[in-house]
Amino acid sequence: MKNSGVEWIGEIPDDWEVRKVKHAFIRKNEKAMQDNPVVLSLARSGVRERDISNNEGQLAESYFNYNPVDIDDLLLNPMDLYSGANCSISKVKGVISPAYVNLRAKKNVSPFFYDYYFKVQYWLMAFFAHGNGVSFENRWTLNNETLKNYPIVYPNFETQQKIAAYLDSKCSKIEETIQNQQQVIEKLKAYKQSLITEAVTGKIKIQNGKACGTYEEYKDSGVEWIGEIPNGWIVQKLNRFIKTVKGFAFSVNDFEDEGLPIVKVSDIKNGKIQVGDSFLNEKRRNDFQKVLLHTNDILMTTVGSTPDVINSAVGQLAIVTEDFNNAFLNQNAVKLYSENNNNIYIYYCLCMKAFREHLNLIAHGTANQASLTLKDILAFSIQLPSKEEQKSIAEYLNKKCTTIDTTIEQKQKLIEKLTEYKKSLIYECVTGKKAI
Repeated sequence: MKNSGVEWIGEIPDDWEVRKVKHAFIRKNEKAMQDNPVVLSLARSGVRERDISNNEGQLAESYFNYNPVDIDDLLLNPMDLYSGANCSISKVKGVISPAYVNLRAKKNVSPFFYDYYFKVQYWLMAFFAHGNGVSFENRWTLNNETLKNYPIVYPNFETQQKIAAYLDSKCSKIEETIQNQQQVIEKLKAYKQSLITEAVTGKIKIQNGKACGTYEEYKDSGVEWIGEIPNGWIVQKLNRFIKTVKGFAFSVNDFEDEGLPIVKVSDIKNGKIQVGDSFLNEKRRNDFQKVLLHTNDILMTTVGSTPDVINSAVGQLAIVTEDFNNAFLNQNAVKLYSENNNNIYIYYCLCMKAFREHLNLIAHGTANQASLTLKDILAFSIQLPSKEEQKSIAEYLNKKCTTIDTTIEQKQKLIEKLTEYKKSLIYECVTGKKAI
């Protein structure tokens, strides 16, 4: 092994060289000049044909200046250098925006090997380190001259092919395992959703922490998505029994490095409150009593992306656990609670798909910045059994959902480990650390 002279490459085999991109590739800059081209898009999932039939105001002439793409061309996104591996090999012919980099391999150069190599550059933020622009968030790009002179490792052609084939085989098996685990996660989520819906709508009867058949008699709830509910249950809009407190707009001067937690919108995700980085001096506790949180309060974000974008959506829900008792709520979130009903039961009612669909209808704003109003949120109706039944259902769902969530977390951790292993394997192979 010898020193490559490039920090993020490290040592390489003695018979490998370090060259530049321009020595191995030709950047295609010609114009397609096609009337009805197959327009392509580049994403981390690969190169795809783009549906241009719904593009408002765009005519076929708009694509005359696009670059022609041939099979096995290597495409890179020079405008997004930090969100992932934004490069891929095209398996179809078409055209793509000249904003993307279109590389054609020269003789004795495997584009498949360098597809893996360039993915590593994205992951290591090496491309990002060579970017230029107004700011990291605004037009931070890898310019043409920098890319042409960007260092690449250069094993012989046979070695390139051998490594690419090895990685194709290994990575496809890893991806298959990841997809299988993801499918299991989706099935568990669907099962959890079904379980919650059946329990809180009375489709199954819960007694002593166990499901025990169905109720003897049912009646029409008067709400289409709820359907029939057990006799004795009622349906009410949230505004009839829910109290609300909006979060306070704390200023930067209020934040401390330690003390009582301040729960921000970004801390409320996937049904949980995450430990954040903002705290309030305990001496100032009495100043913000109104937004003090208590165990079993329900929290909901009122600003975010549209509700269908689950991981970052407006309308994220969480129950306040004992760990966040006496914490404080920041702006763009609201505390919901009932004095005469079981908050945990209500929380599970709000976890139903029907409530998420309600939020989709009432969200205002853009896809990236949607908002909810309390009036619209509280117009939603839920079904209410007796307090004793609410408690029993809540305890049953807590137990069941905790088991499901634990299994999902284990699967997600496995996916993360497999993903990191794949990245590590690719790095070791394309830099010669692992002999193939």
